[in-house]
Amino acid sequence: MTLTVNGTCHHDCPDSCGWTVTVDDTEPTPVAVKMRGNPDHPYSYGELCPKVNRFLDRVYSPDRVLHPLRRTGPKGSGEFEQISWDEALADIADRLGRVVAEHGGDAVLPFSDAGNQSLLATQGISERFFNQLGACRLERNICGPTVGAGMSMTNGTGHGADALDLEHSKLIILWATNTRLTNRHLWPVIERARAAGAELVVVDPIRTLTAEAADRFIQPLPGTDIAMMLAMMHVIIRDDLVDREWVDAHTTGFDELALAVADATPAWAAGQCGVDAAVIEQLARDYATVRPAAIRSLIGAEHHENGAMFYRTIACLPALIGSWRERGGGLMRSVGCFQDDLVDEAALHRPDLLAGREPRTVNMSRLGEALLDTDDPVRAMIVWNSNPLVIVPNAESVRAGMERDDLFTVVHEQFVTDTARYADIVLPATTQIESLDVTLAWGHLWMGWNEPAIEPLGEAVSNTECFRRIAGAMGLDEPSLFEDDITLLTQSLPSVDLDALRRDGWMRVPFPDDGRPWAEGGFPTESGRVEFASDRLVEMGQPRVPTFVPPTEGPQGEAAQRFPLQLMTPKHHTRFLNSGYSHLPKHGPAEGAPFVELDAADAAARGLADGDAARVFNDRASLELPVKITGRLRPGLASIPWGWWRHQHPDGKVANSLTNDTLTDWGGGVAYSDTLVQVEAL
Repeated sequence: MTLTVNGTCHHDCPDSCGWTVTVDDTEPTPVAVKMRGNPDHPYSYGELCPKVNRFLDRVYSPDRVLHPLRRTGPKGSGEFEQISWDEALADIADRLGRVVAEHGGDAVLPFSDAGNQSLLATQGISERFFNQLGACRLERNICGPTVGAGMSMTNGTGHGADALDLEHSKLIILWATNTRLTNRHLWPVIERARAAGAELVVVDPIRTLTAEAADRFIQPLPGTDIAMMLAMMHVIIRDDLVDREWVDAHTTGFDELALAVADATPAWAAGQCGVDAAVIEQLARDYATVRPAAIRSLIGAEHHENGAMFYRTIACLPALIGSWRERGGGLMRSVGCFQDDLVDEAALHRPDLLAGREPRTVNMSRLGEALLDTDDPVRAMIVWNSNPLVIVPNAESVRAGMERDDLFTVVHEQFVTDTARYADIVLPATTQIESLDVTLAWGHLWMGWNEPAIEPLGEAVSNTECFRRIAGAMGLDEPSLFEDDITLLTQSLPSVDLDALRRDGWMRVPFPDDGRPWAEGGFPTESGRVEFASDRLVEMGQPRVPTFVPPTEGPQGEAAQRFPLQLMTPKHHTRFLNSGYSHLPKHGPAEGAPFVELDAADAAARGLADGDAARVFNDRASLELPVKITGRLRPGLASIPWGWWRHQHPDGKVANSLTNDTLTDWGGGVAYSDTLVQVEAL
């Protein structure tokens, strides 16, 4: 006999697809035998990506961690012995308890990200547990928050229009987003709009899959997009294409903006971003006159020193032409904020457990710096939902920090990742089909329920159960640390009918029926208007109006004399996501192996041909990689696809071994796309 169980994909992806799992329950232990997209899901309509189509291979992989492990060899060796949960918890309680007793909660660092972005997996008991200890607070800013921080300085919020309303657009600008690869379920919506007469423009420093399909492709130098935006505003204002009625009613600071862009001509911008002035002129005129016009962006452009300013500036464009008036207009980045509005953060975090303490904060992008700090060292780290040795920039400093003999590290994982190899204790984690949760989508408006389809394999436990067990082993007696998952969901989603969500599988969160969230203004800024000029930015030491400031570690900087190529580390593969799946036999091998991509001119100048071995290096690290020559990059750029693990690189380094951990202008993000390298033949 078989049964079908519905669930929701948990990966860090805007699509948050619905799926169905077929379970054979004739055996003593039910087995998942098939997994497919749910054809009734209102966004994904039954399609899953090449990664999740093989999700059961992940669940039943012979390499899964199914029992607690204790390190027996040197850190990084991957040498472990199987132990019982009782032994693991006793070790953790002893070591963690001594760290807190001797050095305080600030010596304990929680480290997690969106490896599982479902609500309980990310914030369930873990937030309460670390608040109880008074542990460090982790700023999870490597992806996403800088975008919202930039937009909020213009609009007062990171809320945008619903990307599904691109179907109503006549001009679609995909700016710094590779939709066909990283947001695949939105692509049919764009194709429907094009079939109805819409034109698609793609702006990206790499000729991506999406760029190849565009009606018009514009390729600025990385980190220079702001100059092009300012020139577009110059043209719109110069040619009297401004929607003055909407601007007068719903914005402030227009005169200051007009003065600021008076000299930002297309000719000036062409010199900054390498895009022909006539191309910028045409894009500006089309954007202001073809209605409705929409800009769709995600998070790629935040990874520059001027990353927040990018989103602060791009948010000015729809206001200037009154694009928020129309369905299919405005700016579309994330609608996750509309889902987040339903979450009671206090219920998840329980800040009262801190009893007035204010722990120090650690920015996740500066993990290496924190682990190597000898004045106030981190002495214990617990990692879940993340593989920092692959995803964090300046990764060699992270590795050096994790090698410390006096650092006690616990990793809750499904596999022995690069990070888990440095752990003292590895705890077995469930997959999504083995755990109960709710997924808050950020790319569409449907919150999804995830029902466990099978019992956890081996001794694997969910994130919430993991922290309940650790809290119990440490003798903590705060009742909220031991509440069950349904109670947690009920507390954290007080306005959501959980019974209906569980029954139906998804729920559309509140959003204007006409798809125009800001048609009549009402922006949550101090003025209630779009702020072309921002007093808040002045208080932060930032320019009052949108301004283009080139990065310090960029082509104009001193380091460019030694390292003349700007490094991009894009998502490139269809079969793995971030640092997930590349280690599985049907995923990594199908994508080949790591490489460095160069333009033909840059390769020829270095005496390199396609397939040659090359050294890619800077002051942080050196990688040995084969060369791939393509027409996707402009001269002056190098690209290493991101997500491969260390054992898949010839010399045991990863793309992020090279990247810098300079922070963005504001928002706490990281500017790893401003990294400079040199490439030479081996």
